[in-house]
Amino acid sequence: MVMSNSSFRRRQGAKRKPISSFGLILPVMANSDVKLIGAWPSPFVMRPRIALNIKSVEYEFLEEKLGSKSQLLLESNPVHKKIPVLIHDGKPICESLVIVEYIDEVWSSGPSILPSDPYDRAIARFWAAYIDEKWFPAMRNITAAKEGESRKALIEQAGEGMVLLEDAFGKCSKGKGFFGGDQIGYLDIAFGSFLGWLRAIEKLNGVELLDETKTPGLLKWAQRFSSHPPVKNVLPETDKLVEFAKVLAKYKAAESTS
Repeated sequence: MVMSNSSFRRRQGAKRKPISSFGLILPVMANSDVKLIGAWPSPFVMRPRIALNIKSVEYEFLEEKLGSKSQLLLESNPVHKKIPVLIHDGKPICESLVIVEYIDEVWSSGPSILPSDPYDRAIARFWAAYIDEKWFPAMRNITAAKEGESRKALIEQAGEGMVLLEDAFGKCSKGKGFFGGDQIGYLDIAFGSFLGWLRAIEKLNGVELLDETKTPGLLKWAQRFSSHPPVKNVLPETDKLVEFAKVLAKYKAAESTS
């Protein structure tokens, strides 16, 4: 969730790009037929944003506030009440990877995101599920864990996951620059959306999960992915995420004592 009080909706005649309270420049959006409810720090929100950029789809970004859920969000996702939610022609689509697949199917004239081969699609979905269900929870919990065996175990688990993903990259990329081959694909988006937080967690905890010794392929891939045009203006800077993480920790601490 973001701290800004503004929704960053495009106003007619606006000349400047909207800027969040953390100084992150957000793209000016258009086309009221496509809206995305989200928050700039969320890696899950970054997924549909990258997919929409790949397809060159203009959209309106509706920023959620820290600690609250808008009426539109609650109405659009009454089951989970979570971001992101894509609203296309008034119809809501929920869950980040479901949204990415929807974008790929609806705007099929743009570059393909999902692999064309059924087996490759299945493998990409398998690793995307692993990232969400196993790898990211371990990485996220490193910061919250106390010093000791628990924290050490989480660091080891996240590191082991990086080695597995290094191997997956070698097989999925088939010697090319991205998991998707010559261009960014489904698994690139699924994993790449966490790169900002990966670097922030490394900095906050004094650990190195992405390095030249154990994950040389992923290290080079991360550099290519982060600098790719559909991505580079979506991924927040590491220092901004570190700052946000500290604010969020204080907010949660205050919330737990209230």
